[in-house]
Amino acid sequence: MFSFWLELSRGLKLSMVNARIRKTVRATQAKVGYIGPATDFNYDHQQLGTGPQTLIEIAEGRHPFCSALLNAKHPAVIVGAGIFERKDKDAIFSVVETIARHGKIIRPDWNGLNVLLLNAAQAAALDLGLVPESGKSIESAKFLYLMGADDVNLEKLPSDAFVVYQGHHGDQNVYRANVIFPAAAFSEKEGTYENTEGCTQQTLPAVPTVGDARDDWKIIRALSEVAGIQLPYDTLSAVRSRIRTIAPNLLHMDEREAAAFSFSLMPKFCQKMSLTPFGKAVENFYMTDSITRASKIMAQCSALLKK
Repeated sequence: MFSFWLELSRGLKLSMVNARIRKTVRATQAKVGYIGPATDFNYDHQQLGTGPQTLIEIAEGRHPFCSALLNAKHPAVIVGAGIFERKDKDAIFSVVETIARHGKIIRPDWNGLNVLLLNAAQAAALDLGLVPESGKSIESAKFLYLMGADDVNLEKLPSDAFVVYQGHHGDQNVYRANVIFPAAAFSEKEGTYENTEGCTQQTLPAVPTVGDARDDWKIIRALSEVAGIQLPYDTLSAVRSRIRTIAPNLLHMDEREAAAFSFSLMPKFCQKMSLTPFGKAVENFYMTDSITRASKIMAQCSALLKK
């Protein structure tokens, strides 16, 4: 059971994570420290600061909260994904690394370092090895394929780039697309999902597909045939067989895989840290994705939030 939490600019208050922390705090009187802008939590917590300066003080052992970290049997650190939008992200994570080492947050019998990802499906994508080769790939793109990517900033995309959009709610990026492939929503297809905890879950269709929408894998399969590089997937079981080869954990239902995190994998860097306070990763919780932005109920909740 966790005895100490350090939350770093979480921004987006995920319901499941909040519920787990609240349950732990009530059951064990665990101490919770938070670094970031003022936020309302439904459990006892202490705001330690608002930015990187507080992190440095904790890493150097000068902050009063250090004693709670060092005395905790099962310390945990939650890093908000908004950190990785900053230019000094590597420097910040280096300080987090120092805190993790000194506080024994990562050890053979325990891994308490957590990163909350901002976008749906991002955890599974990382497990599958889907990472960009360059942080500036969009700026130089001549062809861009958006697969359910509704929150990608296309401001720096060249005006002559050819864009293909594959998705279900036709959100903001669909207006930049040259070709649109309508895809089935999560409620309309059999799918495999990895949640915030790293547990894999499978779903069945709740409602029929609308119009010409198709399952994502079927669209890619048909496109590969037209392009002359036909993929060997004719059934969903064949797709999952391939997943088993690349990331077998994605087929272990409702099981949490042991983390294989290692700081030795981090690249070397030379970067100066900015002392600019951490901001909120999400300003409007009710408008965080294409589905909620298309919802009348979420629009009403959003209006109430702004009052």
